[in-house]
Amino acid sequence: MPIITMSRQMGTGAHQVARDLAKRLKYTLVDGDKIAELAPRYGLTRETLERVDEKPPVYSTAEDRQQAARLNTIELILLDCAKQGNVILYGRGGQDLLSGLRNVLRVRFIAPFEERIERYAESEWMDPDLAREIIRKSDHQRGGFIHYYFDRDWNDPLGYDLLFNTSQLSGAAIVESIVAAARDAELAQADQDADGLLDDMILRKKVETALLLSDKVEYLHFRVLAENGFISVSGHVHSEQERSHVLSIIGTVPGVIDVEEKLQVVAIKSYRE
Repeated sequence: MPIITMSRQMGTGAHQVARDLAKRLKYTLVDGDKIAELAPRYGLTRETLERVDEKPPVYSTAEDRQQAARLNTIELILLDCAKQGNVILYGRGGQDLLSGLRNVLRVRFIAPFEERIERYAESEWMDPDLAREIIRKSDHQRGGFIHYYFDRDWNDPLGYDLLFNTSQLSGAAIVESIVAAARDAELAQADQDADGLLDDMILRKKVETALLLSDKVEYLHFRVLAENGFISVSGHVHSEQERSHVLSIIGTVPGVIDVEEKLQVVAIKSYRE
């Protein structure tokens, strides 16, 4: 059975559909609660998750680099869960994180803005004006996260296989539609190549995270590729010493067999002068 990813606007009722679908398919639902449950195994606290989960990262300060590393760690949790199979990845850019895998069913939930406000206000026993503000900020934050982190428009329908307007369809009808799509023969055939690709994604993410966490590497705009334990890294460093640090860090990541480096030394100060 394929991996299922769910992207949702706040107030669409998507989470209840996800729970019903997970129960129907006997899948594990990897949502905020599940990530919080698994987070301590990856060195993350619940407080850390609240600060960084689905928020756009930046890289200008050491604290920003920590945030980016924590976002990478959340992605590692998602990838490890995907590797186990029979999962629904709820939010967190799962459809873009698993780009390149053919055994993924990418689902999107939308609804008119005013209907989302009404639904959210009723479910949370909240003033509609407050619900409006929360949903408006949520849309901007989640859309910004996808745009910044994956360079894609969150609302682009071509990023999804199924798109549901929850103001028009019942949750039961949506579940039945997703179940039918998940049983498509083409998705089943794509399962054969998924394990190797997921292993490569996980190893690449581990390497990127290790570089982010190092205080010996100043410039972090590297291109990292992984294939069967072999890492290729390209980009720029400031010195030969920094190049050595990069290669040393990558070499200590479990699962790395060998490293091909295409790093260029660029002395920023000399260049400016």
